[in-house]
Amino acid sequence: MYFLSGWPRRLLCPLKGSEKPFHIQPDSRKLVFALLSQSQISLWYSRPSVLIVSYKESAKAASRFGSYEKTEWKPDSSMFAVATANGYILLFDIVCSEQEKYLYEPVYPKGNPRVKVTPGYKEEQCAPSLTVEMKKVLDFQAKITSLQSMQDDLVIATNDGILHLIHWDGLTNGRKAINLCSVPFSVDLQSSRGPSLDFESVHIQDMEYGVTLDGFAVVFDDGRIGFITPVSSKLTAENLHGVWAQEVTDGTCVAVNNKYKLMAFGCANGSVLVYTMDTTTGVMQLSHKLELTPKHYPDIWNKTGAVKLIRWSPDCSVAMVTWACGGLSLWSVFGAHLFCTLGGDFAHYSDGTKKEPMKISSMSWGAEGYHLWAISGDSTQVGSDLENTNVVQQAEILQFQFIKSALTVNPCMNNQEQVLLQGEDRLYLNCGDALQNQNSSTAAANSGHQPVREKNPLYNDILVPQGLSTLLGHRHWHVVQIHSTYLESNWPIKFAAIDQLGQCVAVAGRYGIAHYALFTRKWKLFGNITQEQNMAVTGGLAWWNDFIVLACYNLIDQQEELRLYLRSSNLDNVFAHITKVQSETLLINVFKDMVILFRVDCSICLYSIDRKDDGPNPTASVQVLQEVSMSRYIPHPSLVVSITLTSVRTETGITLKMPQQACAAESIMLNLAGQLILLQRDRSGPQVREKDSVSKQKKLLPFCAPVVLAQCVENVWTTCRSNKQKRHLLEALWLNCGEAGMKVWLPLFPRDNRKPHSFLSRRIMLPFQINIYPLAVLFEDALVLGAVNETVLYDNLYTHNNEKEPLEVLFPFCTVERTSQIYLHHILRQLLVRNLGEQALLLAQSCATLPYFPHVLELMLHEVLEEEATSREPIPDPLLPTVAKFITEFPLFLQTVVHCARKTEYALWNYLFAAVGNPKDLFEECLLAQDLDTAASYLIILQNMEVPAVSRQHATLLFSTALEQGKWDLCRHMIRFLKAIGAGELETPPPTPTHQEPSSTGGFEFFKHRSISFSQSLEGLTASKFNLQKTLSMPSGPSAKRWSKDVDSAENMYIDEMLWRHARRLLEEMRLKDLSSFAAQLGFELIGWLSKERTRAARVEDFVKALKRLHNDFLWPFPVIPSSCLVNSPFKNGKYKTVGEQFLKSQSTETFVTSDLESGVINARAGHSCLSLNTAHTQIDSGSLQGPQTQDAILSPLLSKGDECSIGSATDLTETSSMVDGDWTMVDEGFSALSLTQSELEYISMELANKGPRKSQVQLRYLMHVFMEASCLEWCIIIALILQDSAVICQIISSIQHSEVPMDILQGIKSGMLAVDGWALADCPGYKPFLNRIKPQLQKLSEVTEEQIQPESFQPLSRLSISKTVEPPSPWTEDNRNTASHINSIQNDGSGITSRQEEDGQGEEEEEQLEDEGSYECSLS
Repeated sequence: MYFLSGWPRRLLCPLKGSEKPFHIQPDSRKLVFALLSQSQISLWYSRPSVLIVSYKESAKAASRFGSYEKTEWKPDSSMFAVATANGYILLFDIVCSEQEKYLYEPVYPKGNPRVKVTPGYKEEQCAPSLTVEMKKVLDFQAKITSLQSMQDDLVIATNDGILHLIHWDGLTNGRKAINLCSVPFSVDLQSSRGPSLDFESVHIQDMEYGVTLDGFAVVFDDGRIGFITPVSSKLTAENLHGVWAQEVTDGTCVAVNNKYKLMAFGCANGSVLVYTMDTTTGVMQLSHKLELTPKHYPDIWNKTGAVKLIRWSPDCSVAMVTWACGGLSLWSVFGAHLFCTLGGDFAHYSDGTKKEPMKISSMSWGAEGYHLWAISGDSTQVGSDLENTNVVQQAEILQFQFIKSALTVNPCMNNQEQVLLQGEDRLYLNCGDALQNQNSSTAAANSGHQPVREKNPLYNDILVPQGLSTLLGHRHWHVVQIHSTYLESNWPIKFAAIDQLGQCVAVAGRYGIAHYALFTRKWKLFGNITQEQNMAVTGGLAWWNDFIVLACYNLIDQQEELRLYLRSSNLDNVFAHITKVQSETLLINVFKDMVILFRVDCSICLYSIDRKDDGPNPTASVQVLQEVSMSRYIPHPSLVVSITLTSVRTETGITLKMPQQACAAESIMLNLAGQLILLQRDRSGPQVREKDSVSKQKKLLPFCAPVVLAQCVENVWTTCRSNKQKRHLLEALWLNCGEAGMKVWLPLFPRDNRKPHSFLSRRIMLPFQINIYPLAVLFEDALVLGAVNETVLYDNLYTHNNEKEPLEVLFPFCTVERTSQIYLHHILRQLLVRNLGEQALLLAQSCATLPYFPHVLELMLHEVLEEEATSREPIPDPLLPTVAKFITEFPLFLQTVVHCARKTEYALWNYLFAAVGNPKDLFEECLLAQDLDTAASYLIILQNMEVPAVSRQHATLLFSTALEQGKWDLCRHMIRFLKAIGAGELETPPPTPTHQEPSSTGGFEFFKHRSISFSQSLEGLTASKFNLQKTLSMPSGPSAKRWSKDVDSAENMYIDEMLWRHARRLLEEMRLKDLSSFAAQLGFELIGWLSKERTRAARVEDFVKALKRLHNDFLWPFPVIPSSCLVNSPFKNGKYKTVGEQFLKSQSTETFVTSDLESGVINARAGHSCLSLNTAHTQIDSGSLQGPQTQDAILSPLLSKGDECSIGSATDLTETSSMVDGDWTMVDEGFSALSLTQSELEYISMELANKGPRKSQVQLRYLMHVFMEASCLEWCIIIALILQDSAVICQIISSIQHSEVPMDILQGIKSGMLAVDGWALADCPGYKPFLNRIKPQLQKLSEVTEEQIQPESFQPLSRLSISKTVEPPSPWTEDNRNTASHINSIQNDGSGITSRQEEDGQGEEEEEQLEDEGSYECSLS
């Protein structure tokens, strides 16, 4: 349709004098415009928009004739008539200048190819040089009220009620003037003759001749409207008959639409009444109204004043209306409102102040509707200006720019899924975005610029729809500038077409054609300009695969032709297939491999197209298939708006037994002046067999008599594709009916191939409203594509003053944006209204995979609810229960209902849930379906509809479920919700959180404000572990504020009880990781709670089970025995020296023997091998051996004081993945001095493989300190076992000696460790080396248990300070130092955390923190 573009232009009139133009009238071709002022006539050219000639009346003649008032052109543009105030008609001749043929001409640079062209081409692109000569003066002795050109005659209406008919040469040819009193008027043409109205004192105020109506639409000075038509061919008083509309008495002006046979009458109340003539009775029928609605224009809808002017566009598809109070408004032919300048940014400045609407005194459309010429009526004559006649005046000539849909002039685009808009010099496409990038590389590689699709054999048979990402990717257009060389000699562009894939466009101007490919970004023009200038496209353009199909007129041969041009070849007649046509073609369309033409003799011709690839370039052959005469049904050929071949049929054609006919050309559809007519093939006779293809091609079935499908149709969409899953949408017919919205002619299919009912129709017409003007239909995606005008204000860039403001201030900048709308919910609703629920279900199920299908159901429910719940009158048969039952057929039922309720007013909830069900039941269904987010939405519904006790009950249930599933965001909302309920019960407003909720990250957020540091020395280690400040045991920050606020309130106690219950269950189920996440996310004070539960839920009944659970939850690998790795190592078998020899070299024999005796170092089969890393000093734990044959290689601390060489920390080894993977080239050169073998390095990698993920290691360290601070010794020992942290176990056992620990806990630790030892011996021997290392501590535990030491007082572990004075004697001191060194060297980087940690569970933060931690140097000797 039509859309405003940019700012209007202001044309400057370089005329001296004070007269300003007030009337504009174009010639029939819209190329020359006559502007009238009081005594001056100016002729302007359209492109370029310049003044050609001006005629100034002398003062004496001006006083005799009076001021100019109206003008009218002769149809051939050779003359025009001017009516004056004193009743004179002045006839002027337009004479071409003999000296100069044109006033302006383009100047080309040297070497430009357009210079060497055929002579005379410049006349088409330059403003011609014309002169105006007065030919004759006619005096009618009465004021002339209206002028109208009718073929070779000029009809003049005067205020004395007389109609004068004169020839353009000024003669009356003996015809008498017609007095309106003698014309009989009635309500229809069938009434009896004789005057039925008193027309003695009335005259015609405005009139316009309609060619297709064959009569005059008239407005009388008393406001009545009518239609005058000759009964016979002669226009005389005896042959005229009038019809009048009884209900109208305030008519002001009239405009006739010849393509749609419509008469638009402007009224004094600001509305436009559009009438049509009934073909049978001849009565004037009101078709529709064009009026502003109070919904969209509440301030101005009834304050516009009388309608001043109505102007139909050249293609008769839109009407522009202006009022006495100013403003412009655009409507489509059947009443769809497109835009209005009385609202929005047109009516207000950017600061909100209101603008005065611009008054229009005269306006007219330019060529092809790309411009609207308007004369502003705001300027008033100033007395001082009359004296200053030498000042150059600026005539207020405005030129509004428009872009329009290609459908308005080339309706064959109605089988496309693309939107194509054409402007004066550019095209707007909504396609090509995705495929363009995809094909750019192939186009560059292909020398002939042939895309891949041309070589694809499927392209000719399968039409694949473009994806939604391409057609709906964004709101911007792909703009293609039309080639300037073609445009300058062939302006204006008449037709434009785009191919099925949306990659190629073709345009046709005054002469010739040009086409453009998006994948090559190049235009193709005629190489021979003579061929271009000798062809004029008349019937439109269409694409058939990669051929351009067009109907044209050959100016040289004076022959109508049907031509096909191959896109990939040069644009030349040599490569064209030309077929001669009998008469002029008005319309063309393509359906599969068929072309349909509608000709000026009202006949339809069908052609078949075949592609031939026998030569170097593909060619096409055209063959006539069938001709159909429509002269009996079509009164005038220009009334046919569009013609379409389609596979759509009525009920006689739809059967499931003939799927092969689903895409056959079964019917012809004609849009005859808004009436959609269907011609189906006559299958009543003997049928042609499908296998008899030869006879079928030669003799096609005839067509039946036409059937009217719909009225007021502007556009039609259909497709030739087929899809068994979406037959409803692809076999439907889509109609745009203007103000009435859209209609779909939907097929109805029996379910499960059952036999349909005889009384059930096979198709149904369903109307529905949409908010956009449809330009294309995406059939399978159930979407309508369109465009909408958007405005941007720039008036703040200019200063406001009393002088003439620039147009940038008066008007906003207009842009056109793509838009789309879902229509499926409208169709489903219409089917349910008609009790066709089964069909609605079939249709909905076929579209259930669409991404916006849930929104479709929600829209349908919302619209029905709004209409029925707000209805003032009772609804006898409400639709809401039916819709609710329909939605229950889909799994999205619960979400749809609650989303609809949340977006609806609370007052309508009772009506909604009375139909869909009790919200409590729906809440429980959500819980059963584990859809907690939807259940939370229902909880808000329950809070408003039920008492607080019910809300609390359901909230508790949802809170417990959310806790179990770990939905922490929902848990936080539920805590706030429960507190709000408690506050509501106390009749106080719910507390508003003054802080930000913790972020929903997985991790240990409650440690954000804790400080846990580790030292490389034993003293630092013990101090950091057991001298934690008491203030750090309670979380600070937002969590602390939340938990400390209203601690004593009952509501907080209720929530705390739920949290404690959940934490207790997690701890009993040994789910430490879930417990940690729970505490971190909800700000749960874990340490204090564990201190209370250390003798209850924090006890560990089964050490082995707990150990396995932690391994599984934290993804921590079970330890493996390094000796087995060395036994199976590929570096063994004598190729390398054993490590034991190096140890003997670097250390005294006594030390090594002592270590061997104490720790029982195992000899591997290839020799003694024991690799030791340490950062403190040498010491090996002692332990007994398990079994006479199985021996364990122990990774023990060892350090040589004299031979140290740093090789980096264990952290460095894990971070450098290439070293672990075997790429040892990154090791420092100094490393070779140690003479380490590959097997020894592999041993290190094996030790590192026993470590779990770094994140798990940090988490376990934190947990160990939490349990340590809460005195949960059993969990501390289990975590220390996983981490193989002998220092922690040593300190725990030592602290037990100085603390009051209950005997059951001691017995539990002892029995648990024995169980772990047995499990390790049987199932996990990798734990044996560590268990052997801590065996002395376990023996100490046994001694403490047996002696039943009872200290005098119990001190919390968090306050214990283990110093050297209370350490055991030398062996255990050495063991402590040894194990501490073991921690620092072996435990990867987990024990290297020396900086303050802020662990929130996110992997990135942990990585960054650990990279900042101190690394430890490991020396090997």
